[in-house]
Amino acid sequence: MLRGAFGLALERIDPRLFSPRSESGPSGLADPPRPFVFRARRLDGVTAQPGDAFHFDLHVFTPDPQAHQAIAHAFEQAARSGFGPGRGRAAMHAPAAERIAIELDAAPASAARLRIDFLSPTELKQEGRIVERPEFATLFARVRDRIATLSALYGGASLPIDFAAIGARAAAVLMTACELRHAAIERRSSRTGQTHPLGGFTGWAEYEDVPGEFLPYLEAARWTGVGRQAVWGKGEIAVSHPE
Repeated sequence: MLRGAFGLALERIDPRLFSPRSESGPSGLADPPRPFVFRARRLDGVTAQPGDAFHFDLHVFTPDPQAHQAIAHAFEQAARSGFGPGRGRAAMHAPAAERIAIELDAAPASAARLRIDFLSPTELKQEGRIVERPEFATLFARVRDRIATLSALYGGASLPIDFAAIGARAAAVLMTACELRHAAIERRSSRTGQTHPLGGFTGWAEYEDVPGEFLPYLEAARWTGVGRQAVWGKGEIAVSHPE
């Protein structure tokens, strides 16, 4: 609901953010990623009564101050116009943005055990097909590609890595355990009337002997999300190191 109301306002205010083009970024992208993702899982099932406050997070991946202004303006318009089934209206109070920078240089040590929690439905593709299990090579490839694309489109730089070589090294990392649940979720566009799937798997997976070069990418993926439809809040992950 948030993404739909926000998208309608943003399309009027700044179409380049709502529907970005990839002329200056990586080739072959029919639908480039937007420079933001929502984090609103805490609102699932919540009904806000008049006067109640609620909050959610938005991660923005561009330093462009004009983009930040357009996003804030779009939220103000969406709050006034209303969102959700009853078009409930709200007053927006946005705190100051927190800037976060993650260096992608290799961590000094590897992780003997690494756990990834998939907090919102996640879909990963390998060779054009959606996979059932998040093998490390597939997970890292999608993380690497998402970060590289966001960097090229909005950060003004390509990642200085050998994609094939780092992908081959990721294939040597083994998944030791996983517990997944598959969810079939849909959304219906109030603008077009079309229904779109938003499903995927949630749960967790553990990996062993993960080299330090992969750890900063996984930390960055906590903010960017991974996999299909990340802009809608899918592909949210958490990273931990079990004893």
